[in-house]
Amino acid sequence: MADVVQIQLQTASAASKWGKAALTPTVNGFQIHLNGADAQRSVQKAARSLDGLGLTQLQLSGDNWTLELQWAFYQGFCSAKKQTGVQFCGDSTTIAQLEQLAQCFSWAKQLINQTPDELYPEQLAKQAAAFINSVAAAGTVSSHILLDEQLLAQGWHGLHAVGRGSARKPAMLVLDYNPTGNTAAPVSAALVGKGITFDSGGYSIKATESMLAMKCDMGGAATVTAALALAILQGLNKRVQLILCCAENLISSNAYKLGDIITYKNGTTVEIVNTDAEGRLVLADGLMCAAESGAGLIIDAATLTGAAMTAVGGEYNALFALDKALAQKALAYAEQAQEPTWQLPLELWHQQQCPSAYADTANSRPVKGGGAGGASNAAGFLSRFVPNDGKGWLHFDLAAAFNNSNNAYWAAGATGQGIRTLSATLLGEA
Repeated sequence: MADVVQIQLQTASAASKWGKAALTPTVNGFQIHLNGADAQRSVQKAARSLDGLGLTQLQLSGDNWTLELQWAFYQGFCSAKKQTGVQFCGDSTTIAQLEQLAQCFSWAKQLINQTPDELYPEQLAKQAAAFINSVAAAGTVSSHILLDEQLLAQGWHGLHAVGRGSARKPAMLVLDYNPTGNTAAPVSAALVGKGITFDSGGYSIKATESMLAMKCDMGGAATVTAALALAILQGLNKRVQLILCCAENLISSNAYKLGDIITYKNGTTVEIVNTDAEGRLVLADGLMCAAESGAGLIIDAATLTGAAMTAVGGEYNALFALDKALAQKALAYAEQAQEPTWQLPLELWHQQQCPSAYADTANSRPVKGGGAGGASNAAGFLSRFVPNDGKGWLHFDLAAAFNNSNNAYWAAGATGQGIRTLSATLLGEA
């Protein structure tokens, strides 16, 4: 068994012989010298350096480790090949909170990092249901999975259209967490996640370099599931519905095509002008399913647009809402959770930004990336499928959910960014 290396924090700068290094050796490990202006990033960067040394078992020790600094270290140290190896310190409450975070983030990251051969739509739905059951009290969870033609029978035409081209058929998980013990209790909140287990782009096929990371396109489904699990572990006592829209977007003789028109359950007709704008098509069904629950709070999360990443970069998630007061609350939760989030524009008139001569709307604009304002236009499309003119609805475009390669702060792969924000919003607003 590998020796456990001790990691301490120092508020003093390193000796001059070490230059500006934030990481120096000790007798039994290392010490991190905090950059007071940006303590969490300096800790996370030091953790990445320690991971690069091949260390596997680390013990955080000393008096300077706050919960947030320990969590920053964990995020920097972990990688796609290693989600364990950090022993936390502090009082029992702090350690328990960190272990809950690690449990939920580790599950989500491992799921997102799985190969698309291992993780297909029905399997994603089953694994999500199993994880929620593992953290919830007995008898508080019920669920069902709609597969293939069952989707059409329930009116979920968008999800079926996107997934019908694959031999591994589309699936919708509808999970009910009800800790009240009252079957008549109202649904306080509904979480909707995009679960595209692989996205080739369909007939609007992606280039190889863009397609390589598309196992991560179910990141929204993993994020909302982990957020619900974290909220349950932290004492959620309201009834919540979890809806995952799971499909593979592939090319075949049965795949949906450009020029097709989908008629949704609410009567909205949508012309397909880009089969690579598939996430909004499946989320539309999930949002209408959430509306049927009567939930006062509806949150969806998705790795939806490259336009959001262009706008906010890979360190931020993008937030959209017609309910401006609720958006401000969500931004406050994100700041509290130390998950950078930026609100991008959304108004009702964004619904008209993808016009069609043949249907109520197109699913995008027939130009690369959906054209100017593509992320807002996608959110505008989604707003057609939420109740109450968007009151109580939040849309997260998860630009920070996945890294294609290592950098100074994150290992390649899933980051889990967004889980804490959604969980806090759920606990605070449901």
